[in-house]
Amino acid sequence: MTSSLFRTKKVEQSISDTEEPEHALKKSLSALDLTVFGVGVIIGTGIFVLTGTVAKSNAGPAVALSFVVAGVVCALAALCYAEFASTVPVAGSAYTFSYASLGELPAWIIGWDLVLEFALGTAVVAVGWSGYVASLLENAGWHLPEYLSSREGAHGFGFDVLAAVLILVLTGILVLGMKLSARVTSVVVAVKVAVVLLVIVAGAFFVKGDNYKPFIPKTEPVTAGGTLKAPLIQLMFGWAPSNFGILGIFTAASVVFFAFIGFDVVATAAEETRNPQRDMPRGILGSLVICTTLYVAVSIVVTGMQKYTQLSVDAPLADAFKAVGHPWYAGVISFGAAIGLTTVCMILLLGQTRVFFAMSRDGLLPRFFSRVHPRFKTPYRPTILLGVIIAIVAGFTSLSELAELVNIGTLFAFVVVAVGVVILRNTRPDLPRSFRTPLVPILPIVSVCASLWLMLNLPAETWLRFAVWMVIGFVVYFLYGRTHSRLAPGAPEQRVDDRP
Repeated sequence: MTSSLFRTKKVEQSISDTEEPEHALKKSLSALDLTVFGVGVIIGTGIFVLTGTVAKSNAGPAVALSFVVAGVVCALAALCYAEFASTVPVAGSAYTFSYASLGELPAWIIGWDLVLEFALGTAVVAVGWSGYVASLLENAGWHLPEYLSSREGAHGFGFDVLAAVLILVLTGILVLGMKLSARVTSVVVAVKVAVVLLVIVAGAFFVKGDNYKPFIPKTEPVTAGGTLKAPLIQLMFGWAPSNFGILGIFTAASVVFFAFIGFDVVATAAEETRNPQRDMPRGILGSLVICTTLYVAVSIVVTGMQKYTQLSVDAPLADAFKAVGHPWYAGVISFGAAIGLTTVCMILLLGQTRVFFAMSRDGLLPRFFSRVHPRFKTPYRPTILLGVIIAIVAGFTSLSELAELVNIGTLFAFVVVAVGVVILRNTRPDLPRSFRTPLVPILPIVSVCASLWLMLNLPAETWLRFAVWMVIGFVVYFLYGRTHSRLAPGAPEQRVDDRP
């Protein structure tokens, strides 16, 4: 039984599965498309919201350094993702990579984790988008009924129709094809980046040097507590990290890490890329570099425009311009935020459907969901199913406390991918690799340590919820996935892949 739990799916078999007509996705994406996807999904909640939160609560003007730290952690993982995505150009991202290196059970665990990560990420961002759009409509004099815009509607009941409609519309776009999705994303990303550049260029004229003093505020320890809301590292070792000071920069990095979530979604589109060996590394690394640069620039400008203690938590960029006497910019920035969150939702939904599709094609989930649309060549069944479910969840449920699950899920995936690179280098040194992660195994080990450090800075209750989701995943795997896998003995679709 132990050997069956860690049976690996050879890279050659994974690639050959993509050539089956009923499971084949259309290859239509270029390096530019991938970079646009990456920028589209990364620039969103982080740059429009988190800057003020972490500057005010953790790092002060040094929040720029927190973005650098989080970006470095992502860059370490990105180098590992780039090798895997160019070597195993198959839908599924970390799930597929784990199947080729660590075995079936670890692959299932990471796939199950990614489904949760992308689902919650999509729902949370859709709710944030709804808030921005509702605000814009109110400014224009249009007010939605409370029961269609609030979860606190009449008699405690409400349905966020804006969030639900957004997800359903994006689901339809994804069903119609990747090229259409790429075109829509390109237009939206262009608008979003233009707004971000506007903030940087226009805001630079209102920067005051005194607002940067002190750049790293003095240490103010968090009061140690025994609640589940405390960082896990605090409960484990009995000490509390600092709100400010050097440790505050790292504490803030674990929060602003949410701003980078999504770059790994680029890897899920490997199977739909025309030249994945060349274009996947360019798309992954290029989008990460662009977004990190923009994050650092925006945080420097905003903390220079307004004292960090006075920054808005909800809309720091817009309110910073109001503080310097230019409220007109606030409307433009709110519009850019709404536009930006649209692409984040679409690409997170894209990533989830591709992981679900890959797991279904391998038999770990019902094979019904592994059929592609005969005309559009997209995995329309899981796209429609997941789109409807997430629309309902986003409409009825407040997910603010669950958002941190997205962070821990992504960091867990980073750990698995880094370990997988080392293992596959040793077990399959013969595989052609158009991109090779440098300094193996040193760099992957550093990546694992950095990801684990940020995970330990997350609240203990986040770990508890994550553990519950993993337990559910184990139950599903042992009741269904293990016996229906294409690698299971006697499975109808099993291929002879044990020959040399």
